[in-house]
Amino acid sequence: MSSAAIEKAFEYLNTHKNRFRDELFDWLKIASISAQKEHAADMHQAAQWTLKRCQMAGLKAEIVETDGWPAVLAEGPQQPGRTTVLVYGHYDVQPEGDLKLWHTGPFFPTINEGKIVCRGAADDKGQVFCAILAVEAWMKTAGSLPVNVKFCIEGEEEVGSPNLAKLIKAHKERLACDYVIIHDTAQFGEDAPAVTAATKGLIYKEIILRGPKKDLHSGTFGGVAANPANVLAKVIASFHDENGRVTIPGFYDRVKEMSAEETKMMESLPFDEKAFLADVGSPRAWGEKGYSVLYRRWARPTLDVNGIYGGYMKEGSSTIIPSMAGAKVSMRLVPDQKADEIERLFEETVRARVPDTVTLEINSHARCDPYLADVQSKGMKAARQAVAKGFGKEPVLIREGGSLPILPMLKQVLGADSLMLGYCQPNCNAHSPNEFLHVRDFEAGMRTSAALFGLI
Repeated sequence: MSSAAIEKAFEYLNTHKNRFRDELFDWLKIASISAQKEHAADMHQAAQWTLKRCQMAGLKAEIVETDGWPAVLAEGPQQPGRTTVLVYGHYDVQPEGDLKLWHTGPFFPTINEGKIVCRGAADDKGQVFCAILAVEAWMKTAGSLPVNVKFCIEGEEEVGSPNLAKLIKAHKERLACDYVIIHDTAQFGEDAPAVTAATKGLIYKEIILRGPKKDLHSGTFGGVAANPANVLAKVIASFHDENGRVTIPGFYDRVKEMSAEETKMMESLPFDEKAFLADVGSPRAWGEKGYSVLYRRWARPTLDVNGIYGGYMKEGSSTIIPSMAGAKVSMRLVPDQKADEIERLFEETVRARVPDTVTLEINSHARCDPYLADVQSKGMKAARQAVAKGFGKEPVLIREGGSLPILPMLKQVLGADSLMLGYCQPNCNAHSPNEFLHVRDFEAGMRTSAALFGLI
């Protein structure tokens, strides 16, 4: 598509940017908290708002019921032979959190120092709205879209998307596409727009050790009955060696190193380790030796204890040998590790390291594979060009240390790679009080989405 057509779409977005901001405020005012049933009316109102706004943009849209909250499916005119993109987003938001920490109400959007502050501003209403508005800009200026565009905007992302896979499979033909566009990520930092190329996988396990049938007197039974807390501490301590490497046999066998292009770009990024540690609040960095902080965050697998429980934890002292102790452990995986394989290796290792003086129970809570896009694909190249046009600056290529289980699922079901274009800042307070999206990034996001439709 010609640059002139893209510029016309940009002009339309700029002319109507104040109206678009007001419309976003209307959407943000709806407390669509999917985790709380008392917000059922808000959830349905938000779905209806999404439906009507997609229709206003020129899309054919409908609400599709699921076993949980409804989803909105929409599409523009479809023409054979054109690239087809599916924009994924979600209209549900996180709970408010501590209301005392909000500068204004969580569902009373305001602009403060150039930031749109409200729950859902960044995650994900403000970002996915950019794509809807980009559709409108093309329809109003060119009379049609330059590509086949489809939307799937669900209402359950913040509760783990329990019905999304079923929805995608049920509408597989309808949602067929060449690329999935996702805006549920972030830029690298201030004045550093980015395209995200990979996310980590996740395994979440719970280890429970049981010893005596009840808590015992530590004086009478100490040194006689195995203490589950002592055993657990030893097992946990065995998970890393002195170099910060995970000691599960075979854990690193499939790990794929970053490409030379990614590594070079990563090393050129304006990353300030001291400032990062000051923001985190840690006195020193820790992790696998031989890799930088950014490399470990993005492309090295990790194992962390997320919680430990058992024994006496109340005020004062109680000299006991606890009857049980437990820990919750998560592993973040990188390409080309396989979640099912690492899960098996973890369980085999734990079983081998737990003595027969206690009994062992292992529970599973979450699992997903890592995801890596082809950075040389037509779609990734177009995404980077679109960000450059929308933000006026060449983007950096980054990875995300968190997990997006939907990415490998979408790849498996639809056979499509995902393009992750995040418009918010990484410190946007998503899931925290005073969530925000910069007005400038909202406007740049609209332009980027419009440019992507014209370039891909």
